[in-house]
Amino acid sequence: MTTALSEIQISGLRRFRRGKVRDIYDLGDRLMMVASDRMSAFDVVLPDAIPNKGAVLTQLSRFWFERTGDVVPNHLISTNVDDLPEEVRTAQEVLRNRFMIVKKAERIDIECVVRGYLSGSGWKEYRQSKTVCGVRLKDGLVESSRLDEPIFTPATKAATGHDINISEEEAGQIVGREAIETLRNLTLRLYSRGAAHAEHRGIIVADTKFEFGTDAAGELVLIDEALTPDSSRFWPAAEYRTGMSPPSFDKQFV
Repeated sequence: MTTALSEIQISGLRRFRRGKVRDIYDLGDRLMMVASDRMSAFDVVLPDAIPNKGAVLTQLSRFWFERTGDVVPNHLISTNVDDLPEEVRTAQEVLRNRFMIVKKAERIDIECVVRGYLSGSGWKEYRQSKTVCGVRLKDGLVESSRLDEPIFTPATKAATGHDINISEEEAGQIVGREAIETLRNLTLRLYSRGAAHAEHRGIIVADTKFEFGTDAAGELVLIDEALTPDSSRFWPAAEYRTGMSPPSFDKQFV
């Protein structure tokens, strides 16, 4: 059995930040993101890691960054081991498939969440108020109902603790009205692209989240990850039923 990598030690580079799953290294004008096999749930890193999880996250993000660049530019520069800094070439087999060299970007502190189905915290809020993040929905929906149109439901990007769902109006107060309109439109377009591709392969993308930033030129870019099991709710279409929470190809089982 492949060994899970909870910790990835890379000497010779300055670690810029350690996240719940990814470690980020400063390469000067660029960053290197390395995805470990750590598993987090509700902003807590769990003691058991999952073998190759980091490789799955990285390769799915690469796949989607390459296929959505016409929607919005992203921060990906390379996932090729030949582009690794000379000082870490000896660790290339450990890093293979689980690193991304990316542009530096100033993160926009809003989680751009989009929901095509009623589940999770959205379902909980709907039962109380018939709304999700300020978006009023029609009566009669049940758990896992497909929405008539996907909805944009942002959340705060908390440094610590659990992110908090907010309305689009509240998000606009944080980042600006014009900015949040742009982010909403891009988020919905990215979701539509990913959901359509997955649907043809028997997978429902119930919801997902994206993060954005601005690069050194001031251009808006998609950052972090895209349509991975850590940022999305994936359901097998063959097992989808309303009125229940379907099984998932993601970390919901945790």
